[in-house]
Amino acid sequence: MRGYGLRFRGGARAWRAVSCQKLARRARGLVSGSGVGRQWFCWVRPGPARGLCYPWNLRSRAPAGQHELGARLAQLSRVVPKPKISPRTLAMFSEQASKRAHTLLSPPSTESSTFARVPVTTYTNSSQPFRLGERSFSRQYAHIYATRLIHMTPLLVKRARQRWSSEVSVRKLCELQPGEKCCVVGTLFKSMQLQPSILREISEEHNLLPQPPRSKYIHPDDELILEDELQRIKLEGTIDVSKLVTGIVLAVLGSVQDDGKFLVEDHCFADLPPQKPMTVPDADRFVLLVSGLGLGGCSGESLLGTQLMVDVVTGQLGDEGEQSSAAHISRVILAGNLLSQNTQSRDSISKAKYLTKKTQAASVEAIKMLDEILLQLSASVPVDVMPGEFDPTNYTLPQQPLHPCMFPLATAYSTLQLVTNPYQATIDGVRFLGTSGQNVSDIFRYSSMEDHLEILEWTLRVGHISPTAPDTLGCYPFYKTDPFIFPECPHVYFCGNTPNFRSKIIRGPEEQTVLLVAVPNFSTTQTACLVNLRNLACQPISFSGFSAEDDDDLGGSLDMGS
Repeated sequence: MRGYGLRFRGGARAWRAVSCQKLARRARGLVSGSGVGRQWFCWVRPGPARGLCYPWNLRSRAPAGQHELGARLAQLSRVVPKPKISPRTLAMFSEQASKRAHTLLSPPSTESSTFARVPVTTYTNSSQPFRLGERSFSRQYAHIYATRLIHMTPLLVKRARQRWSSEVSVRKLCELQPGEKCCVVGTLFKSMQLQPSILREISEEHNLLPQPPRSKYIHPDDELILEDELQRIKLEGTIDVSKLVTGIVLAVLGSVQDDGKFLVEDHCFADLPPQKPMTVPDADRFVLLVSGLGLGGCSGESLLGTQLMVDVVTGQLGDEGEQSSAAHISRVILAGNLLSQNTQSRDSISKAKYLTKKTQAASVEAIKMLDEILLQLSASVPVDVMPGEFDPTNYTLPQQPLHPCMFPLATAYSTLQLVTNPYQATIDGVRFLGTSGQNVSDIFRYSSMEDHLEILEWTLRVGHISPTAPDTLGCYPFYKTDPFIFPECPHVYFCGNTPNFRSKIIRGPEEQTVLLVAVPNFSTTQTACLVNLRNLACQPISFSGFSAEDDDDLGGSLDMGS
């Protein structure tokens, strides 16, 4: 009998030896063909999650360590469940999978098929503006706002005259006359009553309690103020206060009232910047977008989904058709939050040193596990690794690449690239730009917009990746440049760690075409995204071992044998 097996939610049938041959027959085709017909055994034990399989040490009767998950799942690959892929995704991914489905449960052939992965013909990493050289944090943040306004004003003046009239008067705030209808370009400041303030939190004079965390910090009494190089003025009129956030550069059309406020009749944003034409590949080529692996957490289901994803990408899972389809994945982008929030040991700073002297950081084992996952991926396909909010790098944007010393195994492959957040690159003639999601999440908290994909589109329309930085989102104090301004329009614009998957294609005023992708958190959804470089089609692909229906069926009629 094997030393390791699977534990499965089996109710009263726990701790009994089960023939995996019989389990395979009950799994309704979820077991790879190489495992059918072999008398392998496993122990069945109830798990904390529904339909969840864990490695289990039969000798010590103790759960396996997280860092051993990949190796043990590889040993049990003959009985690992096949990932569930929606029919719509499967059709887009490849039609060959359905044509070769009969090979899944057929006897092994004498000649095993080999599928060469499609090569990346052209690749250019364009993230140099987000790389920080010699760093200085002694500067004030006023410089980045001034630079933002200077660089975006000419474009906004052009958009304003296209929208309203070529004869519209563009004025500075110091040049405004009461009653004169004109256009003003400036930076928006949103005065918010509920915005967290460190001064308010540490105030002992009024004995104030700390503010409770909120999902939204908007309030009906919030006000908008427009600033330029010299002055500021309060805005009112036809402008949505709750939707807008601090840091936007926009053009407003209206006039100054007798009370000193600017009555807004209309406003416009920079809109999509110019876009270079896309080079379309001759055949299907896919880029896999994954975010929020959440390693180091307590969810074994996400670990199993992660290993299934790795096995599918590397062609070690599925029939010949699916392996042939996986060979068309030319690149994998991991968009942040590779580690779980549970690995953040922030309370260790406040603890007494004797309590933490012999402790190990919670992220150590998670980093080892990540190294093993990256090793498997980078041995088969080029991988770009972006840092996220919970990953061991600088907290402020732009986040610098993870240090290669943390990945001694995976860095042996040149196909592994540790990149910045935000990250932009040209892959086979298609320009990608994306973040790990902090910019979208921050706007979500300080705006009335509820949909992450809507916020993603809105940042593209206003011409800035992260307008709330540095007000409510930390960023480096740039002096002469603002790298978050869109220099050109991407073809694919994505953000990671969203609650669910969404995508759509938008058009710009100059026939720009952009695919927007909200990449879901993998640790909670077990879902990634496939982007077809040939036609910018995007579909989710889910990795899960057993559905609730499969679990009920197995639990109710599992044939137990010796």
